[in-house]
Amino acid sequence: MDDGDWLVVKGVCTAAALQQARSLSAENGDRIPRALTKLGFASEGRLAKALAEEFGLELAIAADVATDPELSHPFTDSFLRARWAVPVRWEAGCLVVAIADPTDDDLLRSLEFGAGTAIRRVVVTYSSIEALLLEARRSVDETDGEMASDDPIEDEALDALRDLASDAPVVRRVQRLISDAIDVRASDIHFEPLETGLQVRYRVDGVLKDVDLAPRTMRNAIVSRLKIMAGLNIAERRLPQDGRIRVTVHGRDTDFRVATAPTIFGESVVLRILDREQVALDFDALGFDADVTAQLRRTLSQPYGILLCTGPTGSGKTTTLYAALKELNTVDRKILTVEDPVEYTLPGINQTHVKPAIGYTFANALRAFLRQDPDILMVGEIRDRETAEIAVQAALTGHLLLSTLHTNTAAAAITRLLDMGIDDYLLTSTLSLVIGQRLVRRLCPTCRVEHTVPPEMWSRLGLTTPPDAPIYRAQGCMECNSSGYVGRTSILELFALTPSLQRMVLQKADARMLEEAAVGEGMRTMVRHGLEKVCSGETTLEEVLRVTRVA
Repeated sequence: MDDGDWLVVKGVCTAAALQQARSLSAENGDRIPRALTKLGFASEGRLAKALAEEFGLELAIAADVATDPELSHPFTDSFLRARWAVPVRWEAGCLVVAIADPTDDDLLRSLEFGAGTAIRRVVVTYSSIEALLLEARRSVDETDGEMASDDPIEDEALDALRDLASDAPVVRRVQRLISDAIDVRASDIHFEPLETGLQVRYRVDGVLKDVDLAPRTMRNAIVSRLKIMAGLNIAERRLPQDGRIRVTVHGRDTDFRVATAPTIFGESVVLRILDREQVALDFDALGFDADVTAQLRRTLSQPYGILLCTGPTGSGKTTTLYAALKELNTVDRKILTVEDPVEYTLPGINQTHVKPAIGYTFANALRAFLRQDPDILMVGEIRDRETAEIAVQAALTGHLLLSTLHTNTAAAAITRLLDMGIDDYLLTSTLSLVIGQRLVRRLCPTCRVEHTVPPEMWSRLGLTTPPDAPIYRAQGCMECNSSGYVGRTSILELFALTPSLQRMVLQKADARMLEEAAVGEGMRTMVRHGLEKVCSGETTLEEVLRVTRVA
């Protein structure tokens, strides 16, 4: 029979499931048994039992094969993790190794060659392998004094939780939720514990909507499943944790950034979908018109200076900087970025992420990068005075620096940097351009309908007469999943420090005065840009008011 056919005979999976597992195996290199568990077509416990019976091996659980803390062996952690194997003890001259996949003949030969002796295999689940590797790492950490001695969950309860997390219904539910999120173009998946269960919500085009309520009995199992997939410690529920997941959906690998946080009813988990193919790092695709793109490119062509992108969380600041880096990325330039975290990898660019727990902060990373002979630097965010001072110093010494800042308007970035302690004369010498940015939802072109806007809506935006162009509102259809919107676009304001504005900064003008002066010199505000997109039928007036919070 072909490889894996016996699994169908034993009733572990269906022929259709086996075929899908083979397709996944061909795509990403996973072996058939692992592919079946990833797709949720076979429970880990049933699969391990079938594998043990088929190959005449002992079936065990993690607790039965606890790793000897004094065990010495020649295998690296990366090899063991990649091959789903863990040496556990020496017994009668043989090295006992827990494995998840006895169909891997190459693994057995590698183990025998590396150990230089006979190998006795015992079959365990994939989750048990993860638990054994975690325990081995914990033992090393405790030896080094880096791991707390107390454990929030007893071992028996932990094993039970791992078993629940690997049950087929839990695996299938998580897989379905992830797949559906990608189908509806969600940017985030929120798993929120309630007293009655686990609420699941998708953020689509910047707006959250409820999609599922898992029963209370599955709440901890689903959260544990997500943490296992992300390589997090499922025994730790008291502290926030961060990790990453890579999942194959519809034949394409998709990355997720995972963040957990404790709440009164359990752990909240948020998955940020990092689908590189769905993110267009192109100014036109981001909604930048010709005038904005031209001014931005003029700034990017300068050999030194600071370009800032401002706005609240989720306003597209980092994506704008990535698009700028893509334009700047040529073979004659060295570009370095420090981010928290790295969301998308950009070929040809040196990227790193901060690790505050070990003292690797934005400031420390930026200081180190200045000794790497860079041409262009990107700092994920300027959060404190130290980072701001080093950024200014980098610009003064001939580097182009890109970064973000959390302010409501572009002009407010001046006030924010001055409040951080940056001298006004240094700021006016280095700051080239500030971009204020928001994201608004695009109207679905299939179902949008014309409507009449009440006069008071226009007056809120400072207009005495409505524009002549037709105004549209959202309706909803099959094409847009009844939301009335498909995708998002940017509305922007570009604040350039002209000589007159530099003089105002030196004269201690506040953000409101600076903005008024910039508008007088021709700056288009975000509200004005939003109105232009309303008049062109791209978005609605309600969307512009929602993101700009015009009173």
